[in-house]
Amino acid sequence: MRKSIFTLVILALTVTTLLGQTRKERKAMYDSQYNYEIACLGVGHDGTKLVKVWGYGKKVDNAIYDAKRTAVAAVIFRGVPAGNGAAPTPSLLPVDGYEKNQPFFDEFFKDGGMYLSFVNLTTDGTPGGKDNIKMSHGYKVAVSASINFNELRKYLQDKEIVKRLDAGF
Repeated sequence: MRKSIFTLVILALTVTTLLGQTRKERKAMYDSQYNYEIACLGVGHDGTKLVKVWGYGKKVDNAIYDAKRTAVAAVIFRGVPAGNGAAPTPSLLPVDGYEKNQPFFDEFFKDGGMYLSFVNLTTDGTPGGKDNIKMSHGYKVAVSASINFNELRKYLQDKEIVKRLDAGF
């Protein structure tokens, strides 16, 4: 008797935990602008960062463009983690930077937007193997990209989105 009551209590706690988050809340968590899959492949020359980033799309081409957008967004909003001998790169904006400049970033990241000018080199061909995963709702694709970090920082400073490094506190 005691064992069955204990089992029912555990089952009830599990069900309430799983149902506690609505589908909308879970989707918002995974669709967060800070939820990027990015790895540092190294540092290039002249202020570039080499990264491997994952993108999602209904078609492989859409996933590749999403990966390029994600690479630039990760550099701006989250930074690049350390890897392959490169030190970590902090994000260019504070946590609330997107909310304060949302109209600018909506225009910057639109399809064919200005963000593409900071992606220098990518593996645009269709990736294969582990870098191209067919999922139930499309594709998950990994792209290696060279992000012109110094030019991106300069552009954001010129648009007064990011403070200059010599501006002080």
